[in-house]
Amino acid sequence: MVIKPRIHHLSKHNADMVLTSDVFDYPVLPEQLDRFLADKGHAMVFATVEGAVVGFASGTVLLHPDKEPAFFVNEVGVNEGFGQKGIATALCQALITLARDQGCKGIWLATEADNAPARALYRKLQARETEGVVVYDWDGALDV
Repeated sequence: MVIKPRIHHLSKHNADMVLTSDVFDYPVLPEQLDRFLADKGHAMVFATVEGAVVGFASGTVLLHPDKEPAFFVNEVGVNEGFGQKGIATALCQALITLARDQGCKGIWLATEADNAPARALYRKLQARETEGVVVYDWDGALDV
């Protein structure tokens, strides 16, 4: 069953809605939320159903001197019980639109090879799947 969520663009005017939500991996740190909001290169959309936050998608504009701006999708998350109801699709569509509206010429992300739900979502959104990419990290950046 598809649910029609309300999609919000995170701003200082609605940040209190995500401050106490349980949609993230960890509790929201107020000082990090403030820093996120202050940096125009960061973007987040979140979904509510009946006033409760049930999902989010976030990303970052990537700038480089010799390339057009690109957009990296950092994370997409939907609360348990709200999967496969169209919420992640709506969130990603809103984030992609936001990135394009900001002049980004490419949008990309990475996910685990065994994350079948995420891979199905990105295929549904007509993303090109790229093989042969190896990810490296420092200081536990990919630890969850």
